[in-house]
Amino acid sequence: MVQPVEPEPYEREPELITHHAHNGTEDPYGYDPYDDRYDDRHESSALGAEGEDPYDDEPAEDEEDGKKKVLTPKQRKRRRWRIIRRVLYAMFGLFVVVPAIAFVITYFLVDVPSQESVASQQSQPITLMYADGSPMGKIAPASGGSRYLLKPGEVPEAVKKAVYAAEDSSFETNSGFDIGGILRAVYNNVTGGQGGGSTISQQYIKKATANEAPTLTRKWTELAKSFKMNNQMSKEEIITAYLNTIYFGRSANGIEAAAQAYFKKPAKELSASEAALLGGLIQGPSKSENEAYAQRRWNFVMDQMVANKWLDPGERAAAQFPKPIPKAQAKADDAGTLSLHIRNRVIDELEARGYDQARLHQGGFKITTTIDPKAQKMAEESVAEGMKGQTDESILNALVAVDPKTGGVVAYWGGPDWTKNDQGQDVQAHDWADVPHNPGSAFKAFDLAAFLKMGKGLGETFDGSNNRKFDSGNGTLRTIRNAGESSNCGTQCTVAEAMKVSANTVFYDMVINKTKVDPVAKAAKEAGVRTENEGGKSVLYPDLNIALGGGRTVTTAEDMAAGFATFAGEGVRQKQHFVAKLTNSQDEIEFDETAPKGAPAFSDDADKSKQIAGNITDALEEVVPYSKLKCPKGNECAGKTGTQQYDFKDSDPASYHERNAQTWMVGYTPSISTAVWVGGDGNKPLHDKSGKPIYGRTIAGPIWEDFMSRYMTGKPSEKFDSVKPIGKDARSVPTTTVSKPPPATTTTPETPTTTPTPTIPTEPTEPTETGGWPTKPTKPTKPTRPGPGTSDPLFPNGEDP
Repeated sequence: MVQPVEPEPYEREPELITHHAHNGTEDPYGYDPYDDRYDDRHESSALGAEGEDPYDDEPAEDEEDGKKKVLTPKQRKRRRWRIIRRVLYAMFGLFVVVPAIAFVITYFLVDVPSQESVASQQSQPITLMYADGSPMGKIAPASGGSRYLLKPGEVPEAVKKAVYAAEDSSFETNSGFDIGGILRAVYNNVTGGQGGGSTISQQYIKKATANEAPTLTRKWTELAKSFKMNNQMSKEEIITAYLNTIYFGRSANGIEAAAQAYFKKPAKELSASEAALLGGLIQGPSKSENEAYAQRRWNFVMDQMVANKWLDPGERAAAQFPKPIPKAQAKADDAGTLSLHIRNRVIDELEARGYDQARLHQGGFKITTTIDPKAQKMAEESVAEGMKGQTDESILNALVAVDPKTGGVVAYWGGPDWTKNDQGQDVQAHDWADVPHNPGSAFKAFDLAAFLKMGKGLGETFDGSNNRKFDSGNGTLRTIRNAGESSNCGTQCTVAEAMKVSANTVFYDMVINKTKVDPVAKAAKEAGVRTENEGGKSVLYPDLNIALGGGRTVTTAEDMAAGFATFAGEGVRQKQHFVAKLTNSQDEIEFDETAPKGAPAFSDDADKSKQIAGNITDALEEVVPYSKLKCPKGNECAGKTGTQQYDFKDSDPASYHERNAQTWMVGYTPSISTAVWVGGDGNKPLHDKSGKPIYGRTIAGPIWEDFMSRYMTGKPSEKFDSVKPIGKDARSVPTTTVSKPPPATTTTPETPTTTPTPTIPTEPTEPTETGGWPTKPTKPTKPTRPGPGTSDPLFPNGEDP
């Protein structure tokens, strides 16, 4: 029986014959015309480039309503795989085929430089010039062993293995580059770690081409040259060329020169331990005199030699760190008036920026320094004049002048370049401008900076009495005394008055009870005092001695000049430097530091930083006339003397009780900041030509005054900008009369038995011939400055930052 057909509830549009499932075209076996059962292996080329049905590329659209056809799961899967295949083909071509072709082309275009050509390039002189472009001098490349090229087979096995351990342990087996090392280098760059991926072959190419730019082009050609080098040369030839040209520090290019510079012996006589030291220095030749770094690298290389079975563990256990000979120095080929101390500071600065001497020689670089030839001559003349007639052979001196607007060192005197040793031989003298000493009371300027940052002002009062006792911790008391009767400014002594008379008790009280130690060290760093981790040599030791610039707190003359330059520069710190511009032999500029690049020192707010610096200047202006010193004619100036007392010994004569070991005068105008140090090598009891103790104002002060007067002669007159007082204004505090106190004790201050005896800075003022104490007039108040009253503090809640 045939079932009756139910009538449809509504009239339908006619269907397309190709879409009708019941028009007689349906395959009885279930064939779906849109379900292509052919896989990739059976696709017909007639169906397209990859065998797909052209009608399957995009879903068909309904002719009536324009709706896209819905694909089946199988069709969607096939479409996804087609996309993935095409992406993989493109990636393979882009990252494998194209680079391979490019590498082959590069391989045939590049040449491997010979060691002879590299050696000749390393022999170009380095030219130094003054700031005005006039010639200063030249640094000729080291002669002798540095240009002796060893032949293959002449490099000792111990040296080769040490260098492998230090730089490229897979050297004997790699093809010129190490894929694993390159991937590690990429990872370290991304994560901020250290360590490169260069093989010994790559390092040779980099040094040979003098191209260390971190670019893909440089790395690409370096890889091609390294690969070509390994195809053209034996491993023995490669390591010999590398060791003949690599830089080891101490002006030594090549292993033969390094063996002579460090151990005064030929390379063939180097022991495994000595070879490990030299191999370890390849990564940091500028740190050759840093014993901690050298020992760390030596230990690493020795351990790597054991790990690679190149050194017996027993020999490693018995090995001692080899002590190099003192750094060998050779006089430069001086074509002008080149100072050895300035030369060394310039080279050190460039090495810190990645331009070691080998690179400078190879590029024939020209260095424009910040040194003003006229100012340099004035500095040397002022020091000579100030030291005339002095009979104490232990007295040494230094002078550094810094431009507050740029940070450039315009004059630098660290003493004579050469001196005689115990055997009467000429040896390089110490650069006393780069040796840290106790700054004494000159450091009180940084105490004040920390105090002002708290929002406290020059009108705040402290007990300035002599011989005050302070709790130094653990229930022990420490007695702090002032330097003389005139340094006692009463129980209600303003900070301004305490700075003028250099009252020790006030500033010790300020640091122990108000600012604390760390903010003082921070303020000094902000101003420009550089500690070791910032590339400097000063030490800001975290104990209470920092308040008076004593104990283990030491600073260099350069850092003191730079720190006070920040006050002169209205609170803007310019990083001190010696190199104004560096150009290569083609006069292409590598970098230019002539434009100011400073930033606010004491606050992110430039106005606040300027206000702090201006208040410090207000206090330091009164110190100069009080110390019987004069500003350059027609100019305003500010500064601070400093004296560090000699640490008396029981075996010393009684007269040594009042002797001093270090003295300073640091001061500035708006355009120049100068630090003068006169002292001894360590703790020595110094005396002047009259046999009396020396102070900051007796030798260092006149040298500073003479230089500043010479330097400012002929220049426009300068005055400091007025600023609003911070906190309590000193002029709002009534002046008090201080009665003459009893004579100050000369005994050693009380100190905790568990700590070393500290040295207390002194800043004495000698009595007049009549027995009274001199009264110094204070500088008249500038009419443009605010009158008596107070201002809102910068940091009202900064009592204990």
